[in-house]
Amino acid sequence: MSDVRRSYDAVAGLYAREFGSELDGKPLDRALLGAIAEMAAAGPIADVGCGPGHVAAYLATLGASVIGVDISPQMCSIANRTGPVPASAGDARQLPLAACSLAAIVCLYTVIHLDTESRAAAYKEFFRVLRPGGEALVGFHVCDDDAQPGAVKTRTEWWGQDVELTFRFLDPDHELASMANAGLAFVARMDRAPHPGGEHPSHRTYLLVRRPG
Repeated sequence: MSDVRRSYDAVAGLYAREFGSELDGKPLDRALLGAIAEMAAAGPIADVGCGPGHVAAYLATLGASVIGVDISPQMCSIANRTGPVPASAGDARQLPLAACSLAAIVCLYTVIHLDTESRAAAYKEFFRVLRPGGEALVGFHVCDDDAQPGAVKTRTEWWGQDVELTFRFLDPDHELASMANAGLAFVARMDRAPHPGGEHPSHRTYLLVRRPG
């Protein structure tokens, strides 16, 4: 994950400028975040892969108690400087959180940077840190005009910065099976087409799973 860390450190400020207000034009995403905030019932939520903190900040406006975790220290620095939610550097496969400490997890477009084994490890971590009955909302790209589930795209330049990033298009059924292997139970699924403008034109899936108990 060192390449991911270095790459997002390099583009952190530009990323925040480009995507910091993206939720303004995404009512379905906001509705899902509202649902997870309500289900957490004021319990602690972790935004895993929080980036510059815009999703965590939105959850906070709903009255949620939120913390951010991101692989990029520069992203965490922006989140801490500009938003109301504390963020700290950490890896989704080894979260800096105590067992059974969370009511919910939000993880949007983070697992796309992890290979199959690493995603399985992340889902096991989600199980570990969730309380019994706690939910995780995981979002990812499924396909676009020239990539199907299982495809991989790489990026070596972003906004004029040298990066080394791998973006994976994931099969929702495969991810659900991996989550089930980690002990997480299916709750709900939403598939959506891309919003016109403001985001990569990919079809996306959001999976809601729960630690039984």
